[in-house]
Amino acid sequence: MESGIYGCPAHWAGLLPPGARRVRTRFGVRKRTWGALALTPDGCRKLRHAELSCGLLLIPGNCPAGQLPHLRTGCVASYGLSPRDSLTFSSLQEPVLCVQRALPAPDGGIIEPQEIPLPELPAPVEDFLPLLGLWLLYGYG
Repeated sequence: MESGIYGCPAHWAGLLPPGARRVRTRFGVRKRTWGALALTPDGCRKLRHAELSCGLLLIPGNCPAGQLPHLRTGCVASYGLSPRDSLTFSSLQEPVLCVQRALPAPDGGIIEPQEIPLPELPAPVEDFLPLLGLWLLYGYG
């Protein structure tokens, strides 16, 4: 599965799951159909009104609905600190990633709702949600 993350800070490059790419330009996002694509909040802002195609799109839960009107995607999953988001945290002090609803896995399976305890992270845990979402999709959760 070809997957990527757009708006990814340079220091995350070594933290990406094997096979995931750091996509650096709008053209890089638009030129292919992605199995999974994660947008950081910055990436979401930069892609305003761009066309993109992917099997699963991970977007910030606070991304305005009209900001990405040209989507061809099988599933959109949101991440953030809202109970409406597909990926969130059930605890921030002892970080616990919470999958709130079933998500399609790249291998055709289903990622069931669950809670995944995390190790200590080097920055505020909410900053890592798009990256953690990609790891989850790759089966490393």
